[in-house]
Amino acid sequence: MKNVLWLFCPLLVGLLSCNDENLNDTDFLAGDAFTNSNVRVVLIDTLTIDISTLKMDSIVTSPATRMLVGQYSDPVFGTVRAASHMGLIPSEYAIDVEAEYDSITLHLNFDGYYYNDTTITNSVHVKRLLKTLHPAEGDNFYNTSTVEYHDEDLGVFTYDPRPVEADTLEVRLDDVLGQDLFGKLQDNLITNADEFVDYFKGIALIPGLDDDGSVIGFSKEIGASFIRIHFGIAEEDERISDHIDLQFNLNETRVPFFNQISTEAPIDPLQMLTDQEINLSSHDAAGQSFIQSGLGITTRVEFPSLKSIYEINGQGTIMDAILKITPVAGSYNDQLLLRDGFSVFIVDRNNDVIAQLAIDEVFPVTGVLNRDNEEFNDIYYEISLVNYLDELLQSEYETGEALILLPEDFGSTVDRFVLNGAGAGDNSAQLELTYAIYDEDDN
Repeated sequence: MKNVLWLFCPLLVGLLSCNDENLNDTDFLAGDAFTNSNVRVVLIDTLTIDISTLKMDSIVTSPATRMLVGQYSDPVFGTVRAASHMGLIPSEYAIDVEAEYDSITLHLNFDGYYYNDTTITNSVHVKRLLKTLHPAEGDNFYNTSTVEYHDEDLGVFTYDPRPVEADTLEVRLDDVLGQDLFGKLQDNLITNADEFVDYFKGIALIPGLDDDGSVIGFSKEIGASFIRIHFGIAEEDERISDHIDLQFNLNETRVPFFNQISTEAPIDPLQMLTDQEINLSSHDAAGQSFIQSGLGITTRVEFPSLKSIYEINGQGTIMDAILKITPVAGSYNDQLLLRDGFSVFIVDRNNDVIAQLAIDEVFPVTGVLNRDNEEFNDIYYEISLVNYLDELLQSEYETGEALILLPEDFGSTVDRFVLNGAGAGDNSAQLELTYAIYDEDDN
């Protein structure tokens, strides 16, 4: 492009900056009015961007793809704690009258997800729920949902997390529970799912109060994680082992499951986020903004001065627009992992989510981590916003809407980011907008 078009740098103080590098790839299609005109192309990288942090009142976690269990101390977000709650039903309801009870065990299958230090031992308390899992309102549970459970443990175990190398944890549970369940099934006192759920509400997996290790993901898939009642039948020459499994209860319209995710003692600026409509400007947070998926903390982005490009003489078209945001140096490491991307959503002025940002309402827009110059400590997230900003530019009304950034699968992770926002000096977030001007008025 630089060999075809002369890149002219107009003297609009505080608005435009120029360079002669090749333009980013774009889907821009030039019409007759464009191709028959004198054209100049400018790179605008000084438009004001408002970066802030907000905390959603709650996020839905009942459709989460995994159980999350664990606790760790984060220097920014405080003590992050994840507990999982679930209802279970038997795979069958008949046990041979000659069978004899053996034991009851909990099986938890790692699904490969983890966050923070897996070299430190984790502990888990298995609790019996006191009430059937039903949402307080609507069809969903949230990260802030609560449920009561018995004080006594059905089981307590410690383990060294090996979420990538290992397969399954097997934990012995309280035989009083096992014998009781076994007897009721064998004596036909429980013969269907309703009767079972009325008797056994489910379990909660709670991390140890003093744990400071990692949050681990366990699979929700049928056959992966379950409670197993072991028993045997004595034959003439041998004892035949058998079992019944208690699986996730997927029969309910509102699946009885959720991850509860909370934090204690985050840094002072984050403690100001007591309502979803509060926007913590990066100027009031040492030039930083924050994202933490499980807690619903997200970065908010607005472009208040976008329409100032109309001050340029002539008709114009946005050819490309890239938002670049850098992670704060030292905010991530081998334990506090820096993920490679996140999703982008549109919110209204009250920070209620309107929709996920997508191209042609089909292809989601994502923030992608550019590591091309990582050896020089130059890494940043880049988000293509050409279609979105073009729509904003053509809009006649000020909608007050903004963009928010959240990790992919944010209801099933505790991924976190500390980003440079506005007011971070040379590391401030930047919008690089490529603007083509044609049919310019003569001066």
